[in-house]
Amino acid sequence: MADYKAPLRDMRFILNEVFEVSKLWEQLPGLAEVVDEETAAAILEEAGKVTAGVLAPLNRTGDEEGCSWSNGEVKTPAGFPEAYKTYAEGGWVGVGGDAAFGGMGMPKAISAQVEEMVNSANLSFGLYPMLTAGACLSINAHASAELKDIYLPNMYSGVWAGSMCLTEPHSGSDLGIIRTKAEPQADGSFKISGTKIFITGGEHDLTENIIHLVLAKLPDAPAGPKGISLFLVPKFMVKADGSLGEKNALSCGSIEHKMGIKASATCVMNFDGATGWIVDAPNKGLAAMFTMMNYERLGVGIQGLSLGERSYQNAVEYARDRIQGRAATGPVSKDKAADPIIVHADVRRMLLTMKALNEGGRAFSSYVAMQLDTAKYSEDAATRKRAEELVALLTPVAKAFLTDMALETTVHGQQIFGGHGFVREWGQEQLIRDCRITQIYEGTNGIQALDLVARKVLGSGGAFYKHFADEIKIFTDSADASLAEFVEPLKVAIDTLEQMTSELLSRAKVNPNEVGAASVEYLQVFGYTAYAYMWALMARTALAKQDQDAFYVSKLGTARFYFARLLPRIHSLAASVKAGSESLYLLDAAQF
Repeated sequence: MADYKAPLRDMRFILNEVFEVSKLWEQLPGLAEVVDEETAAAILEEAGKVTAGVLAPLNRTGDEEGCSWSNGEVKTPAGFPEAYKTYAEGGWVGVGGDAAFGGMGMPKAISAQVEEMVNSANLSFGLYPMLTAGACLSINAHASAELKDIYLPNMYSGVWAGSMCLTEPHSGSDLGIIRTKAEPQADGSFKISGTKIFITGGEHDLTENIIHLVLAKLPDAPAGPKGISLFLVPKFMVKADGSLGEKNALSCGSIEHKMGIKASATCVMNFDGATGWIVDAPNKGLAAMFTMMNYERLGVGIQGLSLGERSYQNAVEYARDRIQGRAATGPVSKDKAADPIIVHADVRRMLLTMKALNEGGRAFSSYVAMQLDTAKYSEDAATRKRAEELVALLTPVAKAFLTDMALETTVHGQQIFGGHGFVREWGQEQLIRDCRITQIYEGTNGIQALDLVARKVLGSGGAFYKHFADEIKIFTDSADASLAEFVEPLKVAIDTLEQMTSELLSRAKVNPNEVGAASVEYLQVFGYTAYAYMWALMARTALAKQDQDAFYVSKLGTARFYFARLLPRIHSLAASVKAGSESLYLLDAAQF
């Protein structure tokens, strides 16, 4: 496997040259005094060193050893506790955390790039600080001042970790039917009882305490999702002086044996009258959870992207070195027995597909991150509202499309290696196994597609969608004639998406099955169109600078490949949407 190299040049290109993100930061009071282009560059460069030097070497060994469970305790693979200590001491757990409680206070546009580097280097490792950061988001946004003062500093510093305890054995993604109970106590605390499954980082040996955020129902809670509350439940009780006291009434019953992310502890957590404190108000748990969910779902999309990037780096190195066959146009390496396989059209097809999807995904995830920053920090109500609605619209796309494309890219990377790609020592097969979970957790990609169509597009009467469509139209209408090769197919793509949206809005009123039948393909068309917009923006920048550096020539070549070979996929997908739901319901259950 090739040594991991953080794609810093591409990150700088997207943030500084395409989006000119420092101009956005200057307009946001909460960021203007905190970050600028130079600060961001220094942070990303340092993150690149830590991830490549400390985390990446543990990726394969962590996969082979995995986590182990014994008598309720979980041991992470060799090297993980030491690496976590180094990572935490560098302040990386709190890179996006509130500076008032010891975080770095960086915008999501920066922490998103850090996340990519961490997860490219070692996804299993990256899940531990990711879950901590997600828990911190909810605590900071919804918990009392007292809870924030007690828990956030040690969580941001990495001394304590966090987990999110949502899923139960019988309910999966249907949180409305959870059974975990919360009984109020005279002192204002609650006794939490129930079982949670698939809890990432629910138990481990990386930190001295783990702070669980647990969804549960109060005795008088209304039925369904409206009756869910969120509780903060520490592994060890915290004394008045901040030191740790007795262990809480909770335990890890087992860990899962999984296809991938084997160095990440996926736990069954049992709460047996554990002491906890409510976050926010009774029956407001879903709102508190969704505060972090937009960030987490974008984070999962970035996990997919990160694995695609690692697979690409491995595959490019191999394709340049591996000699096999001759170029169709005649020998290229005349002094060797064969040519490097990078001369072959099919290998180039796979490499360019990976490159185009990775770089398009990096631009799109950065764009969504900028909307999150705008929604959080803008003082203008209209600007903030538009950003919030764009985030709501684009989050399911970011989670599902990035991870769907990631599976394609990791499989391509394996294919380029041929038989070696199927062998563990080359590293490609692990990336596929690790990638597969990204399409499943934090809401399966099918659920993300349903969320996009039913809630975000139809649920808003098309208003959320209009923000994005109008932005693209403003770009295409104002684009210079030199961009025609990119703008014209982008116009076709947005017209296709517009027509699909309009037809779906009409059909859904007549037949509710139309929504579910169309949702996955609709999200795919949306994703390819969003990437086309990103590639048109990148091409505009690269076109103006192509004489300066080979980097920009490469960008233009990749953009042309995207529009020629990948964007046309929307037409078959649109045909599937147009076909409607009828064919899905021709068989009864017994006929399958």
